Amino acid sequence: MAASVLCRRVPRLRHLPASRKDFTQAQLVPVKPHDERGDDKGKKEVFQPQEVSPQGGYRLYYNPSSYHPSARNSATSPSQTDNGDDEPRLYAQAPSFWQQGNLHSVSCSRHICSSKDRLRALALDKGSEPERPPVSSSHKKATPPDVKVDPRAFLKCRPVYASMTLDLSRRPRPQIGWEEAMSLLQKVTVSKGGMKPPDVSRFLVELSRSHPDNMTLVRSDRRFVALLQDSAEHLRLFTQLQLLEVLQSFVWLDIPSAHAVLGQYEAELSRRADQMSLHQLLFAADLWRCIGRQVPEFLQHLYESVRLNLGQIGVPELVQLLYIMGESRQCSRKLIAPVEKLLMRHVQQLYPEEVGAVCLGLFKSQTSISEGAVTRIIDKAHSLVGEMSDFAMVNVLKYLRFSYLYHTAWLDAIGREVPGRAHAMGVQGLMHVALACSALHYHNDSILLAIAERVPSLVPHCRSKDACKLLWSFGTLGFLPARSPSFYPSLTDALRRKRAEFQRYPEHLLTGLLGLAFVSQFPEDLIEFALSPHFVRLALKSTQMELKKDLFTLDGAVALELPRRSGPRLSRELREEVKEMLWKFAQSDLCLKPEVREAESALQDLLGGEQFVVKRMILPHTRSIDLEVHFDSSGQPIPVNAASHTATLPQDDRASRNPSHQGWERMNLGVTITEQLLAQLTSTTKPTDPLTPTATVKPPPVHGLRSVEGGRLFDTGLDLTADIIKSLAKPCGRDSAPRDSKGTVKLAIQVSSRNHYCYRSQQMLGLPAMKRRQLKLAGYRVVELSHQEWLPLLRKSRAEKLAHLHCKIYNSL
Repeated sequence: MAASVLCRRVPRLRHLPASRKDFTQAQLVPVKPHDERGDDKGKKEVFQPQEVSPQGGYRLYYNPSSYHPSARNSATSPSQTDNGDDEPRLYAQAPSFWQQGNLHSVSCSRHICSSKDRLRALALDKGSEPERPPVSSSHKKATPPDVKVDPRAFLKCRPVYASMTLDLSRRPRPQIGWEEAMSLLQKVTVSKGGMKPPDVSRFLVELSRSHPDNMTLVRSDRRFVALLQDSAEHLRLFTQLQLLEVLQSFVWLDIPSAHAVLGQYEAELSRRADQMSLHQLLFAADLWRCIGRQVPEFLQHLYESVRLNLGQIGVPELVQLLYIMGESRQCSRKLIAPVEKLLMRHVQQLYPEEVGAVCLGLFKSQTSISEGAVTRIIDKAHSLVGEMSDFAMVNVLKYLRFSYLYHTAWLDAIGREVPGRAHAMGVQGLMHVALACSALHYHNDSILLAIAERVPSLVPHCRSKDACKLLWSFGTLGFLPARSPSFYPSLTDALRRKRAEFQRYPEHLLTGLLGLAFVSQFPEDLIEFALSPHFVRLALKSTQMELKKDLFTLDGAVALELPRRSGPRLSRELREEVKEMLWKFAQSDLCLKPEVREAESALQDLLGGEQFVVKRMILPHTRSIDLEVHFDSSGQPIPVNAASHTATLPQDDRASRNPSHQGWERMNLGVTITEQLLAQLTSTTKPTDPLTPTATVKPPPVHGLRSVEGGRLFDTGLDLTADIIKSLAKPCGRDSAPRDSKGTVKLAIQVSSRNHYCYRSQQMLGLPAMKRRQLKLAGYRVVELSHQEWLPLLRKSRAEKLAHLHCKIYNSL
């Protein structure tokens, strides 16, 4: 049995033919905290110079200000950040790692209580802090973004978006110079004590027109800090228009998302939500997204307003709502059904980029909708795929991956589109295409070769996550190194260069190394690092329980494939702990599958008793079970140390086994032995002449093939002849099975499923293929009971099952 043992269930893939696109209900997938951290590198610090604002590629799974493009650069360089990372994330309420380490973060102040004093302390502390040197232009040119994408391109589809979103490509005009900004700040000082709410709003709006290069100096000026303090004091006196104008000015002023004053603005907007129109609420939510601050309380008011005003929601309002839901990584459960109805009402009116935005929003917010709704969305995407941007196409693939469903027409279209687009796509977009294909078990040579040819030139732009997930995806799909000689070496070198990142993200390294192991690639220096005591301790501290199993799988694979290696290994205690965990899961799941139980019972009858068959994890690190049988040098079955394995078998499973007397004597089931059946069983061609029975003889004693009264094995009216019995009883295979020093032949019988193979292919997936390879290294001959053959036999007679097993077993000897 080669089914993966995983502690987290995943929904079964469902085939979706082009003519009838039936879907399985999408399932919620647990959020992975480690990927939440993965994009925090883009977080903006207080007083961060504009020159170092990162603009990195797709930033799509598996973090907040990574999705917040600098207002300065948004016009010329749309956000390169991964706008829908591999896993949607949840936002923590506590300050992030970067915020906690920022000496100027007002939220870190322990001794100042009031917001007024916090703002004053911010200005006082600034003077003693050395200014951060800007990144040199030569350094920026050394690692330019690989490909520019615009995650807000859908806003250009309809003019009405302008009333509820902020166009980051258009800064306020006219811009003012440093002297004018200083003059405004001087007026703030002169007007101190006599300013009214309109004055405060006007000063902030005018200062937001400062040149981007001067924003850091403006924000650090004591007079500006005092102006922010006044704005907080006048909050309740602002009109709604003034409140939104001030919030918009904060976007252009690049106010840090962790700034204390923003919390007061969120509270005020939440208090006024009932008085605001739907467009005003959507506009405010977009401003918060542009600032990069998570505002769950305000969003709850927005979602409630949407639910109460469904009649006001057209296509742009719906798309913007889903965009906000995705960027906030949350969706009210009460809103899912109304959103689905709205989608079905408007899906045919969506433009290509809007389809991509809808899919990304549903993906990031982990929103599951009905089969019919998903069908119609992907159908619409399929009809527009030629007009979609690469970014929108990738977003549709993400939602398809989240839904874990097949849409044959869409996959076929992607097979035509990606090879033509790959040369112009960024590394993160290519990574998500490969990741979706591997998740759906979709092996398409054209897609994989196109990505493999493009990626080596993009390696300098790879994050550690990109490199590792590309390796995992290609390894899972069985893409062999010989197909593209530079693909695996270039990404392996990228892992070496990113080695320092694995101290923070150990899961990425294990992901990449397992992908390499699937295709027999074992970079010993990286393996040495991954199995070192320091790295193992680091990985075990992770909240991801899967890392124990990943370490165990890597350790076991290395032990078999690099037997002469003398480097570090996992401790015996850890190996035993994970082995026990995997076996407990196997006992509760894999061992109880009907196809496995039936194969075990039939083998016991065929070979002469339960002592000849043991159900166990021969290679525990491969996370699956096998049925193990042994034969001596003469081809006779021998017991498989039954006593040593009995304790590990589930009690209910042992009790439910068919006893040995439920064998061939009870198989009088009326199976007709035809010429075709005999030809299949004996691996010969169909005879041209009718079969003529010869004299009836008593069959020799063969395990599992007992003669019955009258010399008839089946009550079909056909006598067993000497030739028939000889053909059934003799080993049919020509290749000799591996034998140990005593001449024992060990067979590992696997009951496979379609989840061990690529979609519509006989190509095995990475982990089952690695297991089969390593079973041979361990001295086993693998016998597969394929799902195409064995599952239909479950509905057949016992005799047919035994005949099939007999041929399979003896063909392998």
